[in-house]
Amino acid sequence: MPDTTPSTLAESVGTALTVAAETAGSVNAEDRAEIRAITDAMIRLMAGVPLHSDGQLTVKSLAAEAQVKRHKLTHKHTGLKDLFYGLVRSQDHRPQITQRLEEGNGQLREQIASLRQERRELKNHLATFARVIHVLEVENAQLRQAQPGSVVRTFPQRHS
Repeated sequence: MPDTTPSTLAESVGTALTVAAETAGSVNAEDRAEIRAITDAMIRLMAGVPLHSDGQLTVKSLAAEAQVKRHKLTHKHTGLKDLFYGLVRSQDHRPQITQRLEEGNGQLREQIASLRQERRELKNHLATFARVIHVLEVENAQLRQAQPGSVVRTFPQRHS
């Protein structure tokens, strides 16, 4: 049974298109190079190992991965664009890079939630400590007024 993974299909179609273009003689060397670059980029994106893009399965990422301008895909090589979208729709799993990014994002979201909870708790402790300090300062001031000579200062007096 032949291998029908999206990357294999992209490689086969890209090779076929390049050979057909060379045989027809209607495509110049630059077009052949673009076709090869686009199909190689498709293979990398479908395999989940991008070199020049974010790894998303979009025409924008495909153009970035192939290092060609996006209009080359949307206006000149529309067959390759359609092939790419067909392969994306037929793919039954997500690229590894997307899956890893989502897992990493999930871990970061959990960490953020934990840090936010810790921050709320620390703010509550801070408010409690501020109230305790205020009460102690008031009591200290009352003691100084009630017994002026018997209170020993351990800290220098603050200037208000």
